[in-house]
Amino acid sequence: MLSTNRLEAPPGIAVAPGRAECGAFPRTAGAAPRIYLPFVLILLALPPRADSSWWYIGALGARVICDNIPGLVNKQRQLCQRYPDIMQSVGEGAKEWIRECQHQFRHHRWNCSTLDRDHTVFGRVMLRSSREAAFVYAISSAGVVYAITRACSQGDLKACGCDPLKRGRAKDERGEFDWGGCSDNINYGIRFAKAFVDAKEKKVKDARALMNLHNNRCGRMAVKRFLKLECKCHGVSGSCTLRTCWLAMSDFRKTGDYLRKKYNGAIQVIMNQDGTGFTVANKNFRKPTKTDLVYFENSPDYCVMDKSAGSLGTAGRVCNKMSRGTDGCEVMCCGRGYDTTRVTRVTKCECKFHWCCAVRCKECEDTVDVHTCKAPKRAEWLDQT
Repeated sequence: MLSTNRLEAPPGIAVAPGRAECGAFPRTAGAAPRIYLPFVLILLALPPRADSSWWYIGALGARVICDNIPGLVNKQRQLCQRYPDIMQSVGEGAKEWIRECQHQFRHHRWNCSTLDRDHTVFGRVMLRSSREAAFVYAISSAGVVYAITRACSQGDLKACGCDPLKRGRAKDERGEFDWGGCSDNINYGIRFAKAFVDAKEKKVKDARALMNLHNNRCGRMAVKRFLKLECKCHGVSGSCTLRTCWLAMSDFRKTGDYLRKKYNGAIQVIMNQDGTGFTVANKNFRKPTKTDLVYFENSPDYCVMDKSAGSLGTAGRVCNKMSRGTDGCEVMCCGRGYDTTRVTRVTKCECKFHWCCAVRCKECEDTVDVHTCKAPKRAEWLDQT
């Protein structure tokens, strides 16, 4: 039970102590349920869903006006109007998780590109229920949790502060310690993110909504996975006979790295017989767990520009001639070959520290070869547009 003087939770945010957050799948006795043709046809006939337009908050900066954010459902708009300071944090968080997404996929054909002045942020690529969509929904949800939790601890928000439950004494493998400092209020961040981000999906009862909800949950819990205990020692000569500790979030990069691995191992699923959950698309696949990302549709190859799929293609992308990985010219350029340009770069070098307190560097010129993917043949490009 939370104490009676706990910080106020946003409307509609239910606290469920002890409940697993990252979407479990309905259990079935015996073999996996048969998938009947009508349910498969319903899934295939579902119209494309619009993107979660709250992502566009990141492009608004300090100009977050709730009535002007496209695509918000009523509950999201109400939360926006009631908690304008939290919406500022959500906007800053949006910039951070988009940067992280682009970092994770910087060496891949799909590189998490965003579209300027486009309310959908990513364009039509998110209409497909692919593993890329699974990753984006997960990391966007994680970004909201991270941004709100950080703002709570920094004292930027009226509705929350440090974790009010981390008081008194506790114990870990090193012995007893006192709670002190400011523990990150991760549970508040999770509750608000769940209420705000999931609101749109809960208004729609279809397969894509279930997929988004599951991946949203996984993103939220990925942040909590990397909470760490930080301590300060007290005692004679720092002997650490007494410790004061607090819980702190790790750098968001750890969450990004974790979700990137989950993207690699994402599991393709289909709706179960009664339409309330998922089962694996191929009986040879392992069953998804609560921490797996799930998707319905295979991804396009992202080799050429395809407006219907939202693919920007890889023409002009820089590639690594020596690499055999996804950043290598053979893979990145989809076998089309590459152009090589010799460029001169100016960088700072031979830096020295001068007392006090300046670092002075020389400028050095370096000539390097830059390899960029060739554009597809015109006929091949026209086939995709």
